[in-house]
Amino acid sequence: MKLAALLAGAALALTSGAALAHHSFAMFDQDNPIELEGTVQEFKFTSPHSFILLRVKDQDGSTTVWNLEAGSPTALGRDGWTGKTLKAGDEVRLTVEPLRSGAPGGAWNVNKIKYKDGSPIAVTH
Repeated sequence: MKLAALLAGAALALTSGAALAHHSFAMFDQDNPIELEGTVQEFKFTSPHSFILLRVKDQDGSTTVWNLEAGSPTALGRDGWTGKTLKAGDEVRLTVEPLRSGAPGGAWNVNKIKYKDGSPIAVTH
């Protein structure tokens, strides 16, 4: 009985650590958010995290695709989002926590995204 309890405790400790490691935000610079404006190339409403691939015009006129990570579809769904909330061609403005590596990517949340003209993204509840 004691051995079973010990093994169960060890299994719980191992899986808890894995779950916490998965949810680390260390790769994002939360102290220096940036504003992006661009055109949605694709909205991926997928588990475990949703993504926006956003085409952003650079100062030299070229375009860079940013890979922007959000919460899970379940979390976005609580705010009324679905897989059809954003579509290719939508122009948006959002605040992201950029990747520390400097690569074109970052994290965003539903409270910091609007259409380019400033209107809120309509969601249904």
